[in-house]
Formats: sequence, structure tokens, C-alpha cells
Amino acid sequence: MSVVHRLRAGWLLDHLSFINQCGYEICDSVANPGGVTLRPSVTSSEYHAPSTFPATSLRDGPGLGDAVEETEGKTAKTRYVFREEFFDISKPHIAAAPEQQLLQGDPEVSLAEIKASSSAEEPQEGAKSGGEDSVAGARKKRKRKCVFNQGELDALEYHTKIRKLIWEGTLHLVQEGLKSGFFHRATTELSCRKNVVPGHIDCGLAELCEMAKQFPAVNDSDHPAVHVLDDETSSPEQDLLSCVTENNSNCAKIVVLMGQKYLVPPKSSFLLSDISRLQPLLNYKKKYDVIVIDPPWENKSVKRSNRYSHLSSWQIKQIPVAALAAPDCLIVTWVTNRQKHLRFVKDELYPHWSVKTLAEWHWVKITRSGEFVLPLDSFHKKPYEVLILGRVQGSMKEAQRKSEDILPIPERKLIVSIPCSLHSHKPPLTVLAEFVKPDVECLELFARNLQPGWTSWGNEVLKFQHIDYFTVLQNENRLGLVA
Repeated sequence: MSVVHRLRAGWLLDHLSFINQCGYEICDSVANPGGVTLRPSVTSSEYHAPSTFPATSLRDGPGLGDAVEETEGKTAKTRYVFREEFFDISKPHIAAAPEQQLLQGDPEVSLAEIKASSSAEEPQEGAKSGGEDSVAGARKKRKRKCVFNQGELDALEYHTKIRKLIWEGTLHLVQEGLKSGFFHRATTELSCRKNVVPGHIDCGLAELCEMAKQFPAVNDSDHPAVHVLDDETSSPEQDLLSCVTENNSNCAKIVVLMGQKYLVPPKSSFLLSDISRLQPLLNYKKKYDVIVIDPPWENKSVKRSNRYSHLSSWQIKQIPVAALAAPDCLIVTWVTNRQKHLRFVKDELYPHWSVKTLAEWHWVKITRSGEFVLPLDSFHKKPYEVLILGRVQGSMKEAQRKSEDILPIPERKLIVSIPCSLHSHKPPLTVLAEFVKPDVECLELFARNLQPGWTSWGNEVLKFQHIDYFTVLQNENRLGLVA
């Protein structure tokens, strides 16, 4: 699994490993000089989805990636892996003071101390250190006003409540990672390759979804609800934008949109559309046992950067969760650290959807050496994000869940991982498998990538599936080439 360590505090995940376990193998026919017909062969490396939460390791099993020569022919398999450089978070974005570092700091810090730290001078991002550069950097420092508004006070109060939990839980998981060799004190071997990797790929998916509104109206009775990918790489753009697309095979597929190539993992399905064209997902007529939601929250930073469109609170409430959720569905919502959004989810959104709040988990972001990516008490940004877990109030009672060996959702858990450097590439929630029945139907809303066994929806649902984020595994045995 992508779970490296599991402790009482939570889980240490390997996000990169999870992506590369998803079966990104393209089955290619190979020309045979002898004139023998070649057809795809079934090998031990092909992806077979035993459950919704895949866990096959790249190191597990003999002959990974090898093709098996059959009587009538053989197949070359091109295996893609996600570029490691995107997970080369070797150093914190902003270094913490020595006394505030994870392995030597004190988890007990008062609200007054955090306020004092937040009011002190802090260097801007990019400020240099050492010699004359440190003097120049010091001049660029800016002083934080000592007066806090109510939202900032609420955020500080929340942070002090969870600070010890995050510090101690992360520390224990990092210590386990250091013992097992998952973390390394000095890791610089990838830094020289960063410049050859595209940091931003403008695919125009959101713009394409906007253009799709100009397409002629489709009669649902005459239009299929599902578009199944075949061996052709090109699919009509209107099909990809007007119905759910499925890859039912055991190999990955490539789809082409506006000249751009995207990898679709096996046993996955997706709908590329914006929130105004959700009907194809409803026509799909599936009820989901797990729904993960990552809303584009409205905030000043998003408005300034114009990185993506955002939704207001009332627009998020209009998402038809009741029509998509199975009875007793587990709902997981990603929330920013703004208390306004946290209260909205608990007090308005979940009650509106008839969802009972069960737990509050945190995703903690760390470097490859086990440090917080930002100082834990950083005022403007924190090295963690919040997940609110709830359950649709359905017919299944707690006693029935226990009889089915479904564990109750714990109130506090940490998911600790090295984050992807690509904005808003969230870690996989494979740990949810511990709290749901096997082989459940899972849906991710506002997704930017695909997972085997999941249905994904969003106006950038293929964003991180762009083929330029991947590279071909440069190993003939792994490629499955048979001489």
C-alpha cells in the first residue's frame, strides 16, 4: 500500500508510490517479422482491481512488467511512472528556527507565545542568507502588526488546540520513517534534474468545459450515458464532455484532447465538466459509498492569483450529494485553514446534506528529511490542511456497522506525507479502506487526477494525468520487451 507506517496518531503515506502502483502500462502490439499475429498477453503485472483501494507495490511479485510470450504472439508494455522530481521536497519552503524544529522543539506552546512569534519580524519568501545577502534579506523583512482581527484570533485559537496533537503525532511517524530508511537526512540527487521538468502545463481543460456550454443540447434518451475507451487513442471531444468515460481494461489508455495526451489508469471512470453540467454524472446512476470533495474555496489568494475559478458557499451547497450518495455514505471534505470555511462545513453544509460530522483529520506536509514544509507556527500558512469526515444519516445503525466489522471513524488522525510540488495535488485517501466495506463505490468531486476503482469529476479532472507529468520507465525488463 501507499501506507509506509501506521501508528495510533495516524499514517505515514508515500504519495509517489501510490501513483506508480496504479498500473500505468500501455499494451502495445509489436510487429513480428515472422508474420505471426501478435495479441496482448495477460501477465502477472497487469492491473487487477481486487478492491477500490489498490495497494500493489512496484517491488511485489516476480516478473513485474515482463511480457509473457504466448503461442500466437507477444506484447510490448510501455510502463509510465510519475516524475520523481515533483516529490523532491528536500528543504522546507521556509526554515523554522532551530528551537522550533520538529525533532528538537517543544510541543507545548501557549497562545501568547504564538501571538508573539506571529507579531515578530519574519523574512519574506526568497530572502537570502549568509554574508551580504543576509543583510539584504533582512531589509526585505516586514513587520506584522500586533493587532489581530477576529478571524485571525479564531485561527490562532484553533491552532493552539491542535498544535500538540500535530507536533507529537508527526514526530512519532517521522521517527518511524527515519528508522526504516524512508526519510533521509541529506537528499540532493534529484535536484539537478528539476530544470528539465515542466512546472506548469496549460492544458486548457477548464476553458474547454466553458466552451462545451456552447455545444448543442444533447437528448439524454438518444445519447449514451457512458463512453467506454477502446484501443483508439482519439475520442470525440463531445463524448468526453457529455458523458462519463470508462476505462474498463486492465491496462492504461491514452486519450487525446485538443492535441494533448492524457493517461487514464485501468478500472477508472471520469466526467470532464463544470458544475453547470453535472447531469451526465447523475445519468450514470451509481450510488457511492465514499464521496471525497475538494471544493475550490473562495479566498483572497485565489482571486489574486486567478489560478482557478472558485465557488461561493451557496454554490457548494447546491452539489447534489443526496442524489449521488448511497445510504450511510462516508463524506470527506477538504477544508482550508480558514475558520469561516471550517464552521460552514460543520454547521451549514453537512446539515444541509443530512450528513453527521464524525471527525476532523489533518494532512501534515513534510520534506524528504522529515521536517515540516513550513514552520508549524507560521502565521500566514500552516504545514497542514483539514479534512472533515461525516456520514450520511441513513438506515445503517452503529450496531449493524460493528456486526459487519466496520471500524468506527476515529475523531482525530494525521495523514503525514511528502507533498507534490504541483498545486493542489492531494494525497490518496487509501486509509479510508479501514473504515468501509470492501469493494465500495467511490467518487471524488472537483478532482484533478484519476484513481483505479474511482469515479472522478471536475473541470480539470485530467489535469495531473497529462503525459508530460510522467516518464517512461527506462528498463527493458520493466517495459516488457521480449527479444
